Amino acid sequence: MVDQQIRTWEVLDPRVLDAIARVPREAFVPTEFHDLAFADAPIPIGFGQSMLAPKLQGRILQALELKTQDKALEVGTGTGYLAACMSLLVRETASIEIVAELAALAADNVARVPGARVAIEARDAFAPASLGAYDAIAVTGSLPVYDDRFERALTVGGRLFVVVGVPPVMEALLVRRVDATEWVRESLFETVIEPLAGATGYPRFVF
Repeated sequence: MVDQQIRTWEVLDPRVLDAIARVPREAFVPTEFHDLAFADAPIPIGFGQSMLAPKLQGRILQALELKTQDKALEVGTGTGYLAACMSLLVRETASIEIVAELAALAADNVARVPGARVAIEARDAFAPASLGAYDAIAVTGSLPVYDDRFERALTVGGRLFVVVGVPPVMEALLVRRVDATEWVRESLFETVIEPLAGATGYPRFVF
């Protein structure tokens, strides 16, 4: 998977490749999809959600430029694979999952990966309560309309990966917090992923 899919999508950071290699992806997919664990496609995980393709997860990890001293947040835990990878690269990792059953499953999955440590919370990322402050944030569902609550949860110098838009084309963005009042956005690539549960829908014209 690393050589055939991850590297070919320009994921070359050796720390990222090592983390991906250390987390057994097949242990994070439903039993009926074990044969497809390394397929270049999303995998259904139940509750209307899917696990992102390996190459996209690799791009997320590399884009965030994760450092050993970072405190990181994933929004949309799923079965816990990306969070487990992140936790091998940073000091502290938290993950939010709106489906309680998936949050519990992810916690069990992560616990079986040597060295992986993730604080997983079953909650709605769009609830009024504060998200906290993080050096890196990965939002693993798309936002039809950009929501600045995630960039506001960055520390100064922090990085946010988020996919914005609606099919057929969405834009993967890297957002950096420059100071207390300024952020800069960089367009990374185009993709299409499922929307994050609870995200504001794209406004439609009504005639």
